Amino acid sequence: MTNRVAQILKIEKPIIQGPLLWLTDAKLVAAVSNAGGLGVLGFNAGQTTVTHSLDETMARVRNEIHKIRQLTDKPFGLNLAMSNDPHDTFFEPTLKLMIEEQVPVAVCAGDLNADQVAEIKAVGITVVFRPITPTVEITKQAKAAGVDIFVATGFDEGGTVPTKVVGTLSAVPMTVDAADDMPVMAAGGIADARTAKAVFALGAEGLYVGTAFMMSEESRMAENIKELALKSDADDLLMYRTVPAYYRSLPGEMPNKMVQLDAEGASREDIYQTAAGYDGMRLGMLVGDLSKGFASFGLGISQIHKIEPVSVIMDRLNAGVPVEN
Repeated sequence: MTNRVAQILKIEKPIIQGPLLWLTDAKLVAAVSNAGGLGVLGFNAGQTTVTHSLDETMARVRNEIHKIRQLTDKPFGLNLAMSNDPHDTFFEPTLKLMIEEQVPVAVCAGDLNADQVAEIKAVGITVVFRPITPTVEITKQAKAAGVDIFVATGFDEGGTVPTKVVGTLSAVPMTVDAADDMPVMAAGGIADARTAKAVFALGAEGLYVGTAFMMSEESRMAENIKELALKSDADDLLMYRTVPAYYRSLPGEMPNKMVQLDAEGASREDIYQTAAGYDGMRLGMLVGDLSKGFASFGLGISQIHKIEPVSVIMDRLNAGVPVEN
């Protein structure tokens, strides 16, 4: 039996590193790809400052892609946000950049847009689609649209968690049963061989991992946040309402304030704006300032006990992948 995810992505191990926004850069992405998985550049990869210029954004991404090429000759991916908004300005320039730079895999988040899936596939780019909330309906729609690989994300994940409270061990088999012959990867709480084995037993054919790679030596996450995370377990994480649904964070001045706002009945939008929107992730996890931002982790944090090289983390995860026959 050949692993279809590895085959489709042209990689050795069926493991994708989540894009992780600010926390990715050429070093992390290349390390994952060199270790046999698929490294993925996220939005604002390698950056420390915010820009509102589309041209500068594309130039920054192109520069990071060039750095990756200097570090690996293995496949890697780019985070590409699909959208049903007719005024969206990011999809076409990003796809154009991918074509020009010959990036082989688009890891797509957000809305499912069948026309955009067709546009991506028409230029020979592989489509990995991860909706915020996996449902039977969206799984079937993705299959009909021609998505190559579907990611089933459970509520166990870090970052923008699903809008429905369905754990990874429930989301994966539900999605696999709806996917027909479309390969499904699992995301949420996967950080070691045990959790990898569990999702493969439920029908997943690959692992989509974020938290474990954030805790790698190659990760650009602030060292004080790494150290705080090492001392924490899943039950230490705070949860609060925000846009679009919920977020988790390590405790700190700003996360504690957002939990308080949630308890007082503040709106999701107000809580979101209090932490500077998604810039709160940069402030909390890249800068390491939990008085101004937050530090989001998945529940797999409980299985992480030291900061290690990406290669070691990859081997541990891959130990839970069934051996091909």
